[in-house]
Amino acid sequence: MTEITERPKSYSDTAKDIARRVYRHENGLLIVIFLALVGVMAALTRGKSATISNISNVVFQSSTRGVAAIGEMFVLLSRNIDISIGGVVVLSFMIGSELMAGSSGFPVGPVVVMLLLGTGIGLVNGLTVTRVGVPSIIVTLAMWKLLEGVAWLSCQGFPITNLPREVAFIGQGKIGQIPMPTVVFIAVVAVAYFILHHTTFGRSVYAVGGNPVSAALCGINTKKIEMMVFVISGFCAAVAGLIILSRIMVGSLTAGSGIELDAIAAVFIGGISMLGGRGTVLGAVIGVFTIGVINNGMNLLGIKPAFQDVVKGIVIISAVAIDYRRRR
Repeated sequence: MTEITERPKSYSDTAKDIARRVYRHENGLLIVIFLALVGVMAALTRGKSATISNISNVVFQSSTRGVAAIGEMFVLLSRNIDISIGGVVVLSFMIGSELMAGSSGFPVGPVVVMLLLGTGIGLVNGLTVTRVGVPSIIVTLAMWKLLEGVAWLSCQGFPITNLPREVAFIGQGKIGQIPMPTVVFIAVVAVAYFILHHTTFGRSVYAVGGNPVSAALCGINTKKIEMMVFVISGFCAAVAGLIILSRIMVGSLTAGSGIELDAIAAVFIGGISMLGGRGTVLGAVIGVFTIGVINNGMNLLGIKPAFQDVVKGIVIISAVAIDYRRRR
């Protein structure tokens, strides 16, 4: 009787198997790309991007973007998109700065108004999408421009100063050695992870994004879930606006410019699928820091902002293309 022996795997077969596993892993490929990007930027900047002070700066600068990106992640997981982030940010900190101007002490009231304003805008987005049936990309695109217009009308284009110095603690203060924006980002990430992985609501978000028809047949109120993710996104955008305002201490219409593109790019890079129902909080965090490394590296290299936008556009297209290919 002929004995059949298994051919031992060669080094090339082992390498291919490892590469295949990394490619198929939820976050494996993201981690490899991120580490490669850090190495490339360190080489191009001759080590400037790899210093402790610069790494701390990247984390600090990424925190505000990260808070907005976490809110966007919830919307994308439900098979929707929220482009109104930039409008929510600018309107919330312009209204907040107007209410704070000339006051003393920590402005509890204006801060609450900012957060409620962002939450309310998210609720309007969610109701328009779920009750009226308008696609989310149309609703939030229109809302983005509408909010920017209202923000300009509220101040007639003039910056607002004379804010109470106590509010600066949110954007400039520290707890121990950790900057407050980073503390806020860590808290938002922790809450998002708990919600998505340890609550019925989180599992429902994945179910609605993965297959809304099956989710409805299972008894999930899909419209309520979709509405709530927009509320979360609006709240997170308002928090990002509060951080920006307390960092620069000036109500300016251009202060939050580009945050919507960075937030959307971060979640796409982080593997949050446009088709819904797929992605992790860890992936979103990796995407946030990937955008942070790209921005920081291009600034250190002296690359013009217009070309930076070109690079981000290419990154978004590439991330979406990879997601579609992995889905197939």
